Amino acid sequence: MISTPAQPTKHYGIGAVDYHTGETVVLLKRHKRRKEIAELLQALVDKNPTGTIYVAWDNAGTHEDDEVEMVVRAAAGRLVLLYLPTYSPWLNPIEMLWRQFRREVTHNELFQTVKCLLTAAREFFDRYNEEPCRILSVIGSHAQNVI
Repeated sequence: MISTPAQPTKHYGIGAVDYHTGETVVLLKRHKRRKEIAELLQALVDKNPTGTIYVAWDNAGTHEDDEVEMVVRAAAGRLVLLYLPTYSPWLNPIEMLWRQFRREVTHNELFQTVKCLLTAAREFFDRYNEEPCRILSVIGSHAQNVI
C-alpha cells in the first residue's frame, strides 16, 4: 500500500484596495465563505469610520447572504456594493494586486510550511501598504496624480 498525503491545508486571501489612496485591507483566512466576506466588509467599515465606502465586487455566491446583508445594513448607507459583470476580473482593482502578489510571493516558490507562506503573504501586504503609490501603480489608478 502506498501512503498518500492528506488534503492540503488551504488559506485564502480576501481583500480590498482603496482606488484613491492605495490602502489595502487583506484578511488571510482558512475559508472563503460568507462569514469571512462579512468580516472583510466589517473591517472596511471599521477602518473607515466616516464617509461612504464603495465596494466593487463580482457576483460570487459568497457575496449574497444574511451575514453580508447584516453588515451592509449596520453601516447605515455608508457601504455601497457595486456588482461587476460576470467574468470581468479586469474591472476589479484588487485582482491586479493579487496578480502582483502571486508574481512576487508564490510564483515558482516552495514554502516549507504553511506558516512560512502566510508570513511571506503578510510581509508582502505590509511592505506595499508602506508605499501606497506602488499599489496605485499596480492597480492602474491615476488617483495619485489627481490628489
